[in-house]
Amino acid sequence: MVSTASSQMTHINTLANGITLIVTENPVADLVAGRIFLPKAGGRWESLAQAGLFHLMAAVLTKGTENYAAVEIAEQVESIGASLGASTSNDYMAISLKSVTRDFQTILGLAAEILRQPTFPEREVELERKITLQNIRSQLEQPFNVAYKQFRENMYPDHPYGMSILGTDETVKSFTREDLQAIHKKHFRPDNLIISLSGRITLEQAEAMVEQAFGDWQNPEDALEALKIANLKPTGGNWHTTQDSQQAIVILGYLTGTVEDDDFFALKLLSTYLGNGLSSRLFVELREKQGLAYDVSAFFPTRLNQSQFVTYIGTAPKNTAIALQGLHKETQRLVDAPLSEEELQIAKNKLLGQYALGKQTNAELAQIFGWYESIGLGVKFDQDFKTHIERITTTETHAAAQRHFTKPYVSVAGSVEALSLLEDIELS
Repeated sequence: MVSTASSQMTHINTLANGITLIVTENPVADLVAGRIFLPKAGGRWESLAQAGLFHLMAAVLTKGTENYAAVEIAEQVESIGASLGASTSNDYMAISLKSVTRDFQTILGLAAEILRQPTFPEREVELERKITLQNIRSQLEQPFNVAYKQFRENMYPDHPYGMSILGTDETVKSFTREDLQAIHKKHFRPDNLIISLSGRITLEQAEAMVEQAFGDWQNPEDALEALKIANLKPTGGNWHTTQDSQQAIVILGYLTGTVEDDDFFALKLLSTYLGNGLSSRLFVELREKQGLAYDVSAFFPTRLNQSQFVTYIGTAPKNTAIALQGLHKETQRLVDAPLSEEELQIAKNKLLGQYALGKQTNAELAQIFGWYESIGLGVKFDQDFKTHIERITTTETHAAAQRHFTKPYVSVAGSVEALSLLEDIELS
């Protein structure tokens, strides 16, 4: 049992059939929100030939069960003012649900039927396939997506993180209803389920509801084997794509470690310092002082496998070379000298403030606890996060920068004019 706040209490329990249940008692509003995670599902469980299969699964999952057609499912959800949907990411697949407390058993029961007895109607599969293909093609028209696709594919060769969660035109066209049935049979099982609930509900009430909806669901005899993904070694490199656009997108980033890496918290703070908000270093230096950026930022996603530390800028084509040099200068500044105590404290205050603001609703609480459990950190990580951030020193952030910011990956999408300015650029 983990205490999360004076008015909230979070419990975790494992049920008889292997389902992990997390319950955050938050009686402020007469609502319950839930996230049902499948940690052994999502993009990292796809082969390169299967890229996008779990995304298509999420799109079709709510479109029919053995007892209800798609329109009947929608009518049930809307008739009680609830919400229900499925999504997928690199590291998991999830079902999201929310309703007033008195109707939560109803919406949970419907979610159970969707998880356990989807029918994947051919008509719905074809419709969602067409929508996905349209989204893939639309992304190829957006300069940032083009540059980031190029960046991601070259940083993660022959790795599931190198593929878009949507898949590719080729893979999505190849999927069949039978493919969806096969991954459903393999991955949808009680011992691959984490149910995280938050709201006006007790642990006892939640256990009774989950038992009613999922208690008779048994695991197959075959275990779902752990996925093995080899660690990559940073290589760096430069990749350019011609894109007829009024701005150039420049991405500069570095391959980093996993959520269990010793530098994880230091890199979170460096990302916040460099690219989070209007007071961040990149915004002030490259946009406010030099006028180079339409958009500039940095991000360091929390990933189960090796993550990436990314900086990017959208700039006028004539400024492409200067913008790239600016990004590199600011990351190398962190390698050359440590942050000041004041700079580090400002980054800590900003990161912890935004972290707290991200846990205001029942949906956010259900998401964060279920997510932490699904990637192996556990619900206690919520408390540990603040402690770890507060303990980070300038020496540790400096060491993290020196370890990771050595071999830059550079991806640029822009006009012929923009790319020509990069011919003589060498980053040292």
